Amino acid sequence: MAFEQIATEQRDDVLLITLNRPERLNAWTPTMSGELTEAIEDADADDSIGAVVVTGAGRGFCAGADIEAFDAQIGGDELAAVPTSDRDWIDLVRTTKPIVAAVNGAAVGIGLTMVLPFDRIIASSSARFSLRFVKMGLVPELASSYFLPARVGWSAASDLMLSGRIIDAGAALSVGLTDEVVEPDALVDRAIEQAREYGENPTPQLRWIKELLTLNAAESDTRLVQRREGEFLAKAYVSEEHKEAVRSFLAGRSGS
Repeated sequence: MAFEQIATEQRDDVLLITLNRPERLNAWTPTMSGELTEAIEDADADDSIGAVVVTGAGRGFCAGADIEAFDAQIGGDELAAVPTSDRDWIDLVRTTKPIVAAVNGAAVGIGLTMVLPFDRIIASSSARFSLRFVKMGLVPELASSYFLPARVGWSAASDLMLSGRIIDAGAALSVGLTDEVVEPDALVDRAIEQAREYGENPTPQLRWIKELLTLNAAESDTRLVQRREGEFLAKAYVSEEHKEAVRSFLAGRSGS
């Protein structure tokens, strides 16, 4: 399908989604949000795709919300930085197949908060990050006041959000905001390699693991944590994927 503000390319079993407004440093718009949601949902329903990578065209990953686009599409609503798609972004990202961010340049505001719930964030050495909502008289969104502390800890999250400062890729790696930093020319290939490693595993179990992480990351009741794990284990034990894994294991042991 043809999109206006993103581009898609399937590389074997990985879907590469590229934010495609390079003349605006891929600034976020409601149209881009809807297209991203559609592309990820389509990938999730496609058995030939095991995982997704999201990157940006040109010099930037996503320079934040496009204020002019909000004025045109939403009438200047001050809350327009929150995606208006019918599908909740966090629910989509946390229940879909594995999704990896390949941050190739500036990731600012919503350009950063949109990837915080991804399964892995890989950055180019030229990447820059900022949660500069306070500079615009705003507060963060997309559950970033949950996901940022989960990634970097309370102190670093407070510092980044209260200052609104821009940090480089090295500083982002040191606090855990990105998981890996590579040279620009290697970025997309490395992200696809990582996504493929995830996507080679059985899809139902990947989704269940992601759901357990989402539900249990901040859960203090360990009995509830174990109960949830038990519920998913019960499904996993009777799944065809587990049965096939057991058959392969036994066949390999008997042939050794």
